[in-house]
Amino acid sequence: MGKKGTQPPGLAQRFFRWFCDKDLLASIEGDLFELYHERLQKEGKLRADLRFVRDVLLLFRPGIIGINSKEYKTNHIDMFRNNFKIARRTLWKNKAATIINMLGLIVGITSCMLIALFIQHEMSYDTFQPNAERIGRVVMEYSFDGGEESSKGTFTSTKVAPVFSRTFPEVEKAIRMNQSSAILQLGGNPVTEAGFMYADSTFFDAFAYKIIQGDPKIALNGPRKVVLTESMAKKYFGESNPVGQALEVGDNKTVYEVTGVMEDYPYNSQFRFDFLASFSSLGVNQEESYWNANYTTYVLLQDESSFGSMAEKLPPFMEKESADLGATINFTLEHFDRVHLYSPYSDFVPNTHIKYLYMLAGIALLILVIVCFTYINLSTARSVERAKEVGIRKVSGAGQSQLFWQFIGESFLLCGLSVVASFIVVYLVLPSFNNLIDRELMLGDLLSLTFLTFTLALTLGLSLIAGAYPAIFLSKFQPMKVLKGIFKNTPSAKWLQQSLTVFQFGISVFLIIATLVVQGQLNYIQSRDLGYDRAHIISLPIGWNTDFQKINTLKKELKASSQILEVSRAASSPVNINSGYSMNLPTRPENEVISVNANPIDENFIPATGLKVIAGTNFTEQHIRQTEIEPWEKKEFHYIMTESAAGKFGWSPEEAIGKEMILNQQGTVVGVVKDFHFQSLRNDLQPLVLFSASWGGRLLVKINGENMPESLSFIEKTWEKILPERPYSYHFLDEDYDRMYQSEMQLGKLMNLFSTCAIVLACLGLFGLSSYMIQQRLKEVSIRKVLGASTFQVLNILSGNFVRLVLIAIVLASPIAYYVMSSWLEDFAFHISAPWWAVMVAAVLTLGIGLITSGIHGLKAALSNPANSLKSE
Repeated sequence: MGKKGTQPPGLAQRFFRWFCDKDLLASIEGDLFELYHERLQKEGKLRADLRFVRDVLLLFRPGIIGINSKEYKTNHIDMFRNNFKIARRTLWKNKAATIINMLGLIVGITSCMLIALFIQHEMSYDTFQPNAERIGRVVMEYSFDGGEESSKGTFTSTKVAPVFSRTFPEVEKAIRMNQSSAILQLGGNPVTEAGFMYADSTFFDAFAYKIIQGDPKIALNGPRKVVLTESMAKKYFGESNPVGQALEVGDNKTVYEVTGVMEDYPYNSQFRFDFLASFSSLGVNQEESYWNANYTTYVLLQDESSFGSMAEKLPPFMEKESADLGATINFTLEHFDRVHLYSPYSDFVPNTHIKYLYMLAGIALLILVIVCFTYINLSTARSVERAKEVGIRKVSGAGQSQLFWQFIGESFLLCGLSVVASFIVVYLVLPSFNNLIDRELMLGDLLSLTFLTFTLALTLGLSLIAGAYPAIFLSKFQPMKVLKGIFKNTPSAKWLQQSLTVFQFGISVFLIIATLVVQGQLNYIQSRDLGYDRAHIISLPIGWNTDFQKINTLKKELKASSQILEVSRAASSPVNINSGYSMNLPTRPENEVISVNANPIDENFIPATGLKVIAGTNFTEQHIRQTEIEPWEKKEFHYIMTESAAGKFGWSPEEAIGKEMILNQQGTVVGVVKDFHFQSLRNDLQPLVLFSASWGGRLLVKINGENMPESLSFIEKTWEKILPERPYSYHFLDEDYDRMYQSEMQLGKLMNLFSTCAIVLACLGLFGLSSYMIQQRLKEVSIRKVLGASTFQVLNILSGNFVRLVLIAIVLASPIAYYVMSSWLEDFAFHISAPWWAVMVAAVLTLGIGLITSGIHGLKAALSNPANSLKSE
């Protein structure tokens, strides 16, 4: 053991003994320890420890211990081959443990692969854009003088882009964009295309594109020019060259010249369009005002550092610009490459909040933890079975390190086979998974370098994490005790098994509570009284310019059916009204206006949507006709306010009736309706004014719902008779409402799916562990039965320990889950309280699962014949 006083501390000594075989230990141990002691005095403990580890590792280099390079390679190849053969035979021999571990690994790895594909897809948004790091999206914030509240969003006027380009040297290019649907003619028939986007010609300077035909420098440099994607070019022009040909757009069949064809824009982009038309086609290129903010503006900066200087320059500049506007206006820039995951504002594509990706990544990690713990538990539980194998191999000359890598090899082989099987499962289930999450995850993503690297790292990580403790634990067995038959599991091994079981079921409890809370909030969203009725209401886009008389005729024709209850024309449905207006009183200063949302409606809107009038009356047909008068100054407007809007002027609902107020222009308040949720439940209730109008871009049709197919068929036939020039399309208000909570709906679906997987994996682990643990106690059970123990008493003894572990898991996990989910609910202005019953349900469910899982083997043991277990003694 070397000279007295020259030994290193216990940690370094254990490392040395573990890494070296017995003969090598005897020959060099003293010299190494003496050298360590000298370094300790000269260089300090840290450097001495590091050099000691290095010296031990160098002993395994070819030539150091008298083995030449060729022999070294041959020996290691033979050893690897033998280890692989032993691992294969061991896994085949212990089929039950292998099946349980493989099933767990396949389910766990498949779940992680699907989550990883989803996260990879969401994080890949706009990564193909070469200028992503220096593109900013303009956010506008304004408040009126004297007003207490401000409005903020990505809406801007057409003035912002030219002013920014002209004023700030940091801005290289500015791009205005707007997306809407458009009516096109295909084979002589009208077709509605949703992906019709307008953009400045500078679009091609800022964003990635690949022009197949045409010149991007002139493609959008004038009005009524349009670039098609490759798929749309084939749809409308077949195999012929579309460049230079005409495309009829809109109700008036305005002729657009096709100036180019570009590759289909990637799906993982903030922009999804099929047609890219010149912004000047809108005829709104004026620079008159910062109002009329109905467009989105992007800026291409000189470099990424320009974000900081723009943040400093914009407030003082806009303070001067808005000095005489009676309002405070300011602009900020959002980093384009952070919009999809970090911005609260969605323009063209719904965003996914980064916190949801963190939650899913956390679920994936928890699933992997359960899988690893199951492997560790089963391996340590089987230690008694494998003890004699280890003892014999050690007596035959196997070193501890050789045994360690043997068990790691088994783990790697099992994980490798499971990964291959998981790839097959992912390939089979990916289409269904895409339908579940409403995404287009591609099979090719499985073979991408990023995903293959992730998979390799996952395989190696699982192999090491799951196999390391069993390998160390098993390789340390003392051959003498094992072969004498006096070996048994150590207290530390039992403690570890119990701890891992608690952790597994703690994860299950956490996920059950989280899933119940998410589903509870989603049910609350679906069932909450919103203040309006959205059931059986169909929304049909009719266009803002459709003739008023035709719409009146269509309304009368539809209401002739007994299945149609109400028909209304409006700008927005009650699901989502988000339009910036200001209101004031004739008796107040002009600059003391109040920000408010507003919606033009007709006299049928309130009956169709079920809004509750609490004071005054609804609009009349006469009120609507008074808005048809020309010119604009002669139009007469009437207003219906919500309670919150009336309260802004200090009015009660009754006091508001008959009052004069200013919105579009001065008019009379004729009614007050009860507050209702016309925006997401994430937002507080906002004031709203409904004003009389004969225009609007949609038709709301309320049907009785008794014979839905017949009602829809009647509406379509009536539409085609009166509006044959417009394509017929419809959707239900319920669909619009659900679309607002798309991220939460997807999170709920994924939570249900992967929480179920986690619970199944925990049960699988407990099933396997209880099988081995009870198998080791069969003789004890037999003796107890011979001495008179009942089946219930035996079952209580065998299952009681597992039940205690589950109860500990419930106690530890419940408060953590309750706190985390309470924090998540705070994102909603209107939400449920984290329900106490979710903890109770999780506790009962987990306890029941634990009892059933462990009770199956316990009951089998309790009902077995004692003679079969005792006759071997």
